[in-house]
Amino acid sequence: MSDATISLYERLGGYDAISSVVGNLLPRLMADEQLGRFWQHRGEDGIAREKQLLIDFLAHCAGGPMYYTGRNMATTHRGMQISEADWTRFIGHLTDTLKHFDLAAAETNDVLAFIESTKPEIVEA
Repeated sequence: MSDATISLYERLGGYDAISSVVGNLLPRLMADEQLGRFWQHRGEDGIAREKQLLIDFLAHCAGGPMYYTGRNMATTHRGMQISEADWTRFIGHLTDTLKHFDLAAAETNDVLAFIESTKPEIVEA
């Protein structure tokens, strides 16, 4: 099978790899002095649900067999007042997480390009 026919999901290592990335990324975001406000006053159950939805979303969008049952990005993030500065900080944490897992350059670029494509639906302010 050529690289062109292998899904990003497979190239990333499948469900377990995506779950590990999310498991590394969310605590970084939650501990960030600027971004942590988005998780204040959230219970463990809500955070666990959000984590699972993020895993499902990323796995589905990367070509995996997961079915994403959450809302679209615009609806999910509406009213959160996510700024350009918040977005830049988020991308920094995501980049650090991908480096932590020694993700190859091609896959890193594909992940970052996909995430950047969601920016117009997420950044408000």
